[in-house]
Amino acid sequence: MLSKLSPRRVRLFSGLVLFAYLTAHLLNHALGIFSLTLAEAGLRVAIAFWRTPAATALLYGAAAIHFGLALWTLVSRREWRLPASEVVRLAAGFSFPLLLIGHVVTVRLGDALFAIHPTYAVVVANLLAQGRQGLQLALLAPGWLHGCLGLWISLRRLEMARRMKPALSAFMILVPLLAALGFWRMVVAIPAPDPWPESVMMSQRALGEWRDHLVTVYLSLVAAALLLGRLRALALKYSLKGEVSRRGLE
Repeated sequence: MLSKLSPRRVRLFSGLVLFAYLTAHLLNHALGIFSLTLAEAGLRVAIAFWRTPAATALLYGAAAIHFGLALWTLVSRREWRLPASEVVRLAAGFSFPLLLIGHVVTVRLGDALFAIHPTYAVVVANLLAQGRQGLQLALLAPGWLHGCLGLWISLRRLEMARRMKPALSAFMILVPLLAALGFWRMVVAIPAPDPWPESVMMSQRALGEWRDHLVTVYLSLVAAALLLGRLRALALKYSLKGEVSRRGLE
């Protein structure tokens, strides 16, 4: 059983978990097309599920594994001549956490440290106060693109996947469009927030520091993996040249 868990399969499984979470998140945004109340009800159900111990372990475990495998790709890959779709997939995948970190800090840490309970009314009001409501939509685009391309690259060899390509393409386009429409309807429905009191300002500054630290850690890990990968490639290149030279002398 364990012998069948190749890195490719582990990457696919962890990616499916993250894609399921992202799809549910986007569909929840789309409920805002009908009403803010319906979207809030969907969010409560999603929070109740994803914050169970099992679902939390599955989600964060999948994220850690997927990120670890992505770093290993940077370290182990010797050749970077890739198809355009693979370049876009990798770029979207590595840019997604830059935006996701801020969202996780606001929702998870804000709740854990300052009892800022994640509701659409609270989150959207905070985004409006910071002028970052457009960023919320940009947050989801790279992850959605990365997930869709990753799944297609993994499944395109299957006959059923090729037959379903038009339906899958429509799904890829419609879900984020409906999510964007639902989110903007909620932005319009929620009144502009009053100026923050000092206590809220302090909590927001603390969360901002957490966000900056986590972004720094993330960028440092990616840069270190890239540097280590290039050094490894150079070492292998010169090792191979040395081996060829020794064989030539023999």
